[in-house]
Amino acid sequence: MPIRLFESQSREVRPLQPSHADGVFRFYNCGPTVYAPAHIGNFRTFVVNDVIRRLLELEFGADKVKHVRNLTDVDDKTIKRARDEKRPLAEITQRLTAKFHADCAALNCLPPHVEPTATGHIAEQVNMIDVLLQKGNAYRAADGSVYFKVSSFPGYGRLSRVKERELQLGSALAGKSQAADADEKEDGSDFALWKAWKPDDGDVKWDGPAGAAAGRPGWHIECSAMSKKHLGETIDLHTGGVDLLFPHHENEIAQSECCNGVTFSRHWYHSEHLLVDGKKMSKSLGNLYTLDDLVAKGVSPMALRYALLAGHPRKQLNFTLDSLHAAEKALATLRAYRATLPASGGDPATFAPFFAAMEDDLNTPAALGALFTVVNRGPAGVDAASFDRALFALGLNLAAPTTPKTEAPAEVKAIAERRWAAKQAKDFATADALRKEIAATGWTMLDRKDGYSLEKAKG
Repeated sequence: MPIRLFESQSREVRPLQPSHADGVFRFYNCGPTVYAPAHIGNFRTFVVNDVIRRLLELEFGADKVKHVRNLTDVDDKTIKRARDEKRPLAEITQRLTAKFHADCAALNCLPPHVEPTATGHIAEQVNMIDVLLQKGNAYRAADGSVYFKVSSFPGYGRLSRVKERELQLGSALAGKSQAADADEKEDGSDFALWKAWKPDDGDVKWDGPAGAAAGRPGWHIECSAMSKKHLGETIDLHTGGVDLLFPHHENEIAQSECCNGVTFSRHWYHSEHLLVDGKKMSKSLGNLYTLDDLVAKGVSPMALRYALLAGHPRKQLNFTLDSLHAAEKALATLRAYRATLPASGGDPATFAPFFAAMEDDLNTPAALGALFTVVNRGPAGVDAASFDRALFALGLNLAAPTTPKTEAPAEVKAIAERRWAAKQAKDFATADALRKEIAATGWTMLDRKDGYSLEKAKG
């Protein structure tokens, strides 16, 4: 059965097939903006994209898949970070790109075949903007910026159904950046293709399109230009988080199809948000985790990858630290099972239910269930080669090192035991006092349904 994924524009589950004569499947996914370390919500999307890549390689062959993931290394956030640190933009973005690559490697994500940067493709972006100006799909503003004229593209909104929802300028989906540029635009729905230089930009600027001021590209044109350069005018699959559906992906369609005159992407796929303890991640709530944050708590990157795949990618996933404990146990079970298997001689059909779930709209929870059904039946009729093929599809590297957990000193454990007993007795005043006593030692006590854990406090 071919891989079938939900298609965001048609709202239907459709098969994935290459459309070009060379038989190569062209796959683009939006990469990070390298202004800060990526958080686990970002990595949910990147891990999902990695699984799609792996399934495509298993179906079409590794040499018949071309995967491009961009790096946004110039925008308001990267420029602000460079300004705040008083360092060159390239120094900031190169350091954070290296961090992103290290995290991806730890999570066993395959590197893309091409990883273009926005700053490395200024000429391609300027060329596209010039074409849009010539065709009447864009206009120059008084300050030398260039905007896309949304009214010039009748198909605008077909991906996100934005017109059906009658979103107005300044709405949460439209974003603050659109509102900030409102004075320069002919219409509130228009978006920036090129931003004229401002003093806050420092030395970050390039020559602009014909008749425009020196400045920098808008965010949306970056992906259109890089995708066209490395995959051609029509691609087979474009993916990203659901937060990119509008306005980013909607704007990509508009500018690409107006410039090139052909369909931009044949298939769109979006993964849903990650919640933490039932809430949206934010620094103010203290629930925004990076991979380093979790490793410091003794969590292995493979446990995080497993936990991120435990929910269906098109449904919100509620991440908890308890889910990581469950993931570590599941991985230990898989390692022990793998050690019992012969190298070959098994029946590959044993894993048919697993791959059927994976190929049916990337149903990773059902696939994990099918995998453990095999494990629970025992090793009879199963070989390591077939088992490893299933693990490859999930990207689970059982040989990856686990992260040793720092043990709390005996005196801290003793206080924790007293606090747990007080809490069970509903003596909350004593429990709160003992929690503070634990915190004073540089440790944190985290309660779970079935007990507690002690972790070294940050900093």
